[in-house]
Amino acid sequence: MLITSGKRKRAIARAVVDNGTGKVTINGKDYKTLHIFDRLKIEEPLRIAESILGKLNFDVSVKARSGGEKGQIEASRIALSKAIVEFSKSDEVEKAFLDYDRNLLVADVRRKETYKPGDSKARSKRQKSYR
Repeated sequence: MLITSGKRKRAIARAVVDNGTGKVTINGKDYKTLHIFDRLKIEEPLRIAESILGKLNFDVSVKARSGGEKGQIEASRIALSKAIVEFSKSDEVEKAFLDYDRNLLVADVRRKETYKPGDSKARSKRQKSYR
């Protein structure tokens, strides 16, 4: 058993890897039941790993919490990718992930900018009219 984690914005995902048949669940549901674009995002690391390793011989269970729906998908994707690399112990898979999309293994550290005092948004100030 191996545990990895991934973060995106406020979302945090934890992936648990065990020997198995290649089954991937996210928050207790099979990833194939997700919306089409979310499913494709999760499939990317799986397809890359399958092309290099052949048949996937492990099950991954991902639990994501906090943040929004898309943030959880991105966090799950990072946790899943890290889990595949650690479980397979393959430098070739890691290199393929980094060549395809660096964000598969390296988290995007950008966060929401805080609101400024006396204003309703982070940056742009309200316009003032002296008519």
